[in-house]
Amino acid sequence: MLAVAAGAERMTQAMRSLEAAFLIGVEGATVIWLVRHGDCYEGMAEGTDPPLSALGRTQAARLAERVKRVGAPAVYSSTFRRAVETAHAISDNVREDKRLVEIELELGDDGNLEFKESAASVVERMRSAIDDIVGAHPGEHVIVVTHGVALMAYISDLLHLEAGQFRLLPYYTSVSVVRALGDVRIVGSIADTAHLA
Repeated sequence: MLAVAAGAERMTQAMRSLEAAFLIGVEGATVIWLVRHGDCYEGMAEGTDPPLSALGRTQAARLAERVKRVGAPAVYSSTFRRAVETAHAISDNVREDKRLVEIELELGDDGNLEFKESAASVVERMRSAIDDIVGAHPGEHVIVVTHGVALMAYISDLLHLEAGQFRLLPYYTSVSVVRALGDVRIVGSIADTAHLA
């Protein structure tokens, strides 16, 4: 019986060490929820910086309920209207940061989106913004409302994937979790939409 108990204790210690390596439950680690803004395309009337649609406002309200359960002392947002409105559904105190905006793009004549900014440029500004946020909120839970392509460029970089290798477009108000401590950044989850179920 002692051998089984000792084996179970070693397994528990091994799992706790593994969790600590991924910054799970580590004191001082900052937990960042990277959130894609709510829908703004359903019934869209304004092209360059549209507000949330009715669907987007519902998504943002459901996200806000989820955030209330975990608490978040700080909410950051891209300066684009759809992100700001999503963030304001969560908190009245929103800090806007232009580094969190979507990749620069244009709608081509053929109806396809053409990227006008490199993935490296997006990653550089997203990394700079997130690093500053982590520095300002050590050990806290922070919400960052941004955009699909910018978010995935940053996540792909953290996962050491080339731009475009991780073919996922996060759904509106989805949550991707990054845990941070010092220079370490760990992806905890990607594009979770449990609050929309």
